Amino acid sequence: MSKGVITITDAEFETEVLKADLPVLVYFWASWCGPCQLMSPLMNYAASTYSDRLKVVKIEVDPNPLTVKQYQVEGVPAIRLIKGQELLVSSEGVIGKDKLLSLLDTHLNSN
Repeated sequence: MSKGVITITDAEFETEVLKADLPVLVYFWASWCGPCQLMSPLMNYAASTYSDRLKVVKIEVDPNPLTVKQYQVEGVPAIRLIKGQELLVSSEGVIGKDKLLSLLDTHLNSN
């Protein structure tokens, strides 16, 4: 069963991401961000395709400044792949499906 993308806030970040059993793909987005609309279907795809090995969360940048600052998000869309306390991947701007899947395969298959 696919879990889908979970929407979180600063307050939920530690529990949902840092204490998660699986690596977590964190998608930083904004409602006013046109390119973010292009990335949303890709995040949904990653959540359903990798649901056995990966958790996908999205966090809106404007109402969640603490996490944005902590992970040095300077532009949206942005993604961070985090396992425990370790930052595995950091990317900003729109990326294609092939690049995302390559990043995920590289890090998820090495675990």
